[in-house]
Amino acid sequence: MPLSAGPRAPLVGALLVFTLAGACAPPLTPVAAPAPQPAAAPAPTAAAPAPVPPPASPDVVMPDAVAESLLVDVQRVDSTIRVDVRYATPYNFVGEVLPGYDAPRVLLRREAAAALGRVQAALQAEGLGLKVFDGYRPVRATAAMVAWTHRVQREDLLRDGYIAERSRHNLGLAVDLTLVDLATGRERKMGTAFDTFSRAAHTANATGEAAVNRQRLVRAMSAEGFTNLPEEWWHFSYDVPDPLRFDLVIRPVRDQ
Repeated sequence: MPLSAGPRAPLVGALLVFTLAGACAPPLTPVAAPAPQPAAAPAPTAAAPAPVPPPASPDVVMPDAVAESLLVDVQRVDSTIRVDVRYATPYNFVGEVLPGYDAPRVLLRREAAAALGRVQAALQAEGLGLKVFDGYRPVRATAAMVAWTHRVQREDLLRDGYIAERSRHNLGLAVDLTLVDLATGRERKMGTAFDTFSRAAHTANATGEAAVNRQRLVRAMSAEGFTNLPEEWWHFSYDVPDPLRFDLVIRPVRDQ
């Protein structure tokens, strides 16, 4: 007996309608993937500190033009100051004229020279005055002193501080001197000679008249801002804000 087609007709029609509807639907539009987010900027950091420049080398020597503008002859400040520049003669511990001393003149930084003039003026009221053995010293002269210590095997003078490889004399800020009678120029008793390399030359190591004279010199110099080197009664230094090193040759006035 043939099967009946009645119940299957509605199902076939429904499938046909669904198929046709799918065929007529618009195509699916692809959805773009979300764009990647940029990475967060790193948090700002503190700027690196600027490098600190190294200090000026103590070996730097200023041009002669600078030295000529800053150094002055002490006798132009006060002509009554006596000078006896030993390093411009053979009569010193090296036994020869030191390089750079072409004339027996004493130069100092202007500030130190002015202060020395005030010391001279104060001492004159007591019938006293100054005699200067050395002031500004060219770097080449200091080098010659150091070379001498090695040549004669007296390196102990470097170790004990009697001779300095870098001297304040090179700055025009140290002066070696003594007291004299103003009228006669005769040196006052100080217990030792200038450039005596021994404990006897220490400022405090004196008695009697020599002790009195040393202390008088220290008081006069200290009153105008000079500082005594305890190991040398004759050596005094002066401070300025801008110490500079020089190697200017000390020449006669006519050559300046």
